[in-house]
Amino acid sequence: MPEKILILDFGSQYTQLIARRIRELNVYCEIYPFNHFPPVDQFTKGVVLSGSPFSVRDTNAPFPNLNNIKGVLPLLGVCYGAQFLAHNFGGEVKPSGSREYGRANLQYINNEDELFKGVSKGTQVWMSHGDTIVRIPENYRIIGSTSDVEAGAYHIEGEKTWGIQFHPEVYHTSEGKQILENFVVNICGCKQDWTPGSFVESAIKDIRDKIQNEKVILGLSGGVDSSVAASILNKAIGKNLTCIFVDNGLLRKNEFENVLESYLGLGLNVVGVDAGERFLSELEGVSDPEKKRKIIGRVFIDVFNEEAHKVKDVKWLAQGTIYPDVIESVSVNGPSATIKSHHNVGGLPEKMQLKIIEPLRLLFKDEVRRVGQALELPDYILKRHPFPGPGLAIRLLGSISREKLSILKEADNIFIEGLKNNNLYDKVWQAGVILLPVQSVGVMGDERTYENAIVLRAVVSTDGMTADWSHLPYEFLGQISNEIINKVKGINRVVYDISSKPPSTIEWE
Repeated sequence: MPEKILILDFGSQYTQLIARRIRELNVYCEIYPFNHFPPVDQFTKGVVLSGSPFSVRDTNAPFPNLNNIKGVLPLLGVCYGAQFLAHNFGGEVKPSGSREYGRANLQYINNEDELFKGVSKGTQVWMSHGDTIVRIPENYRIIGSTSDVEAGAYHIEGEKTWGIQFHPEVYHTSEGKQILENFVVNICGCKQDWTPGSFVESAIKDIRDKIQNEKVILGLSGGVDSSVAASILNKAIGKNLTCIFVDNGLLRKNEFENVLESYLGLGLNVVGVDAGERFLSELEGVSDPEKKRKIIGRVFIDVFNEEAHKVKDVKWLAQGTIYPDVIESVSVNGPSATIKSHHNVGGLPEKMQLKIIEPLRLLFKDEVRRVGQALELPDYILKRHPFPGPGLAIRLLGSISREKLSILKEADNIFIEGLKNNNLYDKVWQAGVILLPVQSVGVMGDERTYENAIVLRAVVSTDGMTADWSHLPYEFLGQISNEIINKVKGINRVVYDISSKPPSTIEWE
């Protein structure tokens, strides 16, 4: 078990970012809701209290029990966390004169304090709060101030407890990494030995201890998560792992054959199942996005279940669950509202009565890729763009037909191959084509046309939680538009999506 930092989450939009920044320091950390905090053990080196959309003065404000933490372990309160430590231990927090949101500078810094060692006077920080600490308890000492906020940071005398009213985890806090490193390394004493290589080593040992000589099945999607999970399991248990790769007819052009060949080249024990017609016959004419997902999920479970039963004595189902999925399921406010149905293996464990193994459940998306590099997986797998589980079904808006699916596959192939040929693929996090359920007037030669419009979508992101539209060169977009209209019969108009997430989503359905 690695040494770790625990984060108490009060519902801040930045909580996952705190964890990511700490992990970038090669220090392992976990996020827990403030009201479901685990027992502190010998591996816990320190605790961080996150920000929150609540005010500490609210009647329903999050109120954690810090009896076994404050004064016992190093503790860092961030924004709401800092205000909680002041407000509930003898200080006072009041509404700010005006909401303090955005860039500020620490005009005063006590560089003798451990938290601010090596941090520059006047350094830029990011504020995001509507309350201010107006009075600190007696044994609290101010160690950082901005022009508007006197208690910008404090240290409790006689304790390894600090509070900061700004967010060190966001990009706009220019020396935030140094502040977090001071806390987790210098104050908490973490060794910084949690690396992709050490994760692989411990994961393989854990899998062998848990699985023993029993058999495991894993549904491969062709994506990074399932590929890395398969690679770790393969190293741990070899031929006791059977991978099942289902072609649902909604993959990209030639994708099933290409991905299956690459998996076999990696030495995986993989079974390819061509079930495209089965899926498409059920989806024909369906236009409701939620119905599409439910049909795809149901048919996938049936197909996977049939194939899995051909493997004798299977005891385990492996899944490519990653850490954001785990956090989401135990959020501060309970499971999040359903935005869309999960498309993958939901329902399989119950139906098949198998035990679950999730080798990647501790990792963020970018960490999965780094673990894949440690496993020496090839770039064509590790750098592959994310692709939705329901595939092109949710990029074909409106009712599904084989004809429209064929049009979409051809246009999508031109766009993706164009990105690769122009050295733009690795600069984009995710890209694809959306076929709209509208037609528009066009002119080709001497004839008027009334054909389909498509959308090119390309975004930049780290993990898909937020994303910005990719600023692809106009010349490239013009080239792709011309090629699609000239080569794909049925399309006469190409547009480019310049929406960010939020407020939009990456996919259209």
